[in-house]
Amino acid sequence: MERKTWLTWGKRLFTLLFMLMIPVLLYYLARNLDWNEVRQSLLAYKPGTLIVGLGLALCSYLVFASYDLLGRAYTGHKLPARQVLPVAFVCYAFNLNFTTWVGGVALRYRLYGRLGLDNATITRILTLGLLTNWMGYMLLAGSVFAMRLVKLPESWSVGATGLQLIGVLMIAVSVGYVLACGYAKRRTWHIRKHEITLPSLRLALCQVALGASNWALMAVLIYWLLPGDVFYPSILGVLLISCVAGVVAHIPAGLGVLETVFLALLQGQLSQGSLVAGLLGYRTLYYLIPLVLAVIAYLILEKRAKALRQQDKAQLHKT
Repeated sequence: MERKTWLTWGKRLFTLLFMLMIPVLLYYLARNLDWNEVRQSLLAYKPGTLIVGLGLALCSYLVFASYDLLGRAYTGHKLPARQVLPVAFVCYAFNLNFTTWVGGVALRYRLYGRLGLDNATITRILTLGLLTNWMGYMLLAGSVFAMRLVKLPESWSVGATGLQLIGVLMIAVSVGYVLACGYAKRRTWHIRKHEITLPSLRLALCQVALGASNWALMAVLIYWLLPGDVFYPSILGVLLISCVAGVVAHIPAGLGVLETVFLALLQGQLSQGSLVAGLLGYRTLYYLIPLVLAVIAYLILEKRAKALRQQDKAQLHKT
């Protein structure tokens, strides 16, 4: 009885801290942005360009949200797609703006938990989503790096050959994962109290395809917003490199990292002003606008979850 009391209070405390954390994070994000710069970058584009760009951004979010549909197939939980996709969308938007621990982990446990999933199932969904994202990344980035589609500055210690070898290794890891899912004889491991089971070959192929597609769409959006005749594979390669730099720097939304890498690797191909304007437009369409939509969706999800809990309590009292 005492243990249940502690768990109940612990859960209430976590809920309170989480509800306080969201507005605080939003406040710090709003305070650190130069809104006048954002407004000017958007006014520089034609309305049609922005509409197409927003459409590309939302397509990327839909692909990412589909990771959780793969998670549903993997875990066998019964939540319908109309509940899974909004949760995944909200988590992705918060993940991009406030790091993985907030959006990818804490928010996913809260929202899925309120829909009735246990922690073990949520952990498996989260793990499969991470694998989907990074296995797709490795195959796509590995291909770009192996084919030397990104020209590195001479001052970079990695060098063209080093990046090519890294690309080959990344392809090997991604292909090795798919082959293990398809042909490994032992498919389940137990680490402490956790069970790890390899997905099927079909599911693994879907993972790699969806993961790679999402990264490719992100690069298409930047390519669309940049002026002039820029080589798309170069934009893709620079984005993939900047992602690693952002993860290493561990800065929310990769603020400053993305711009620094693009300016370093695309100098001479585009003017600095054009690059900065394009990347500001990208941040607005891919980060800020989806975050606003995600905040609204999050409030709706919380309200619906509360209503479902009240219905369940009413049914229990009747029985």
